[in-house]
Amino acid sequence: MEKERILIVDDEKEIRDLIEIYLKNEGYRVLQAENGAEALELLEHTEIDLIVLDIMMPKLDGLTFTLQVREKQDMPIIMLSAKTQDMDKIHGLSTGADDYMSKPFNPLELIARVKSQLRRQQRMNKAAAVPVEADVIEIDDLQINTQTHEVRVGGTEVRLTPTEFDILELLARNRGKVFSAEHIYEKVWQEQYYRSGDNTVMVHIRKIREKIEENSRKPKYIKTVWGVGYKIET
Repeated sequence: MEKERILIVDDEKEIRDLIEIYLKNEGYRVLQAENGAEALELLEHTEIDLIVLDIMMPKLDGLTFTLQVREKQDMPIIMLSAKTQDMDKIHGLSTGADDYMSKPFNPLELIARVKSQLRRQQRMNKAAAVPVEADVIEIDDLQINTQTHEVRVGGTEVRLTPTEFDILELLARNRGKVFSAEHIYEKVWQEQYYRSGDNTVMVHIRKIREKIEENSRKPKYIKTVWGVGYKIET
């Protein structure tokens, strides 16, 4: 079985080459692009399983690139950036990225996150491919099909990223239970919680609310239990 194909998008060749060495050592197939415009063109005719993406690039930056990709595709995207402020990370995740790492980064940590994202994508693909009776979670007007990964609110389909779907499914399957940001992070990302995980989970929760709630400031489905975490009420 062939390993997954990963696209590295960064305007610094040294960084692209470094990441490629580590990925190829794990057996992955690797492609490179030096900016978002070149990467979009490549995506038109090449199937990609995961993207490692710099934010600050000429021609087409990583944020704009991610927004355009998310209109059509849902492969995992890991952002890299020299910007280290929390708001920069929140902005990056808000565009549809699944994970965010600050430069300089540890290549081994990047590989661990690549593997984590690919495992999640594989689980989703397997679930969608198994011809079994649909497993649909219904909460008022919210419908979550765990086989096809379709989400509908009032009959209208809502498009979630893989990470957003996993968080929503976790909360929906455990209605009434409060999950801390740490617990959500470790369950969904399947790796040890790290210091900035709170912001990562918070941003994804906010994006889910924007998509499924009529009023994201007064959520009907995902409730915040202040000082504790999040839950979907029974």
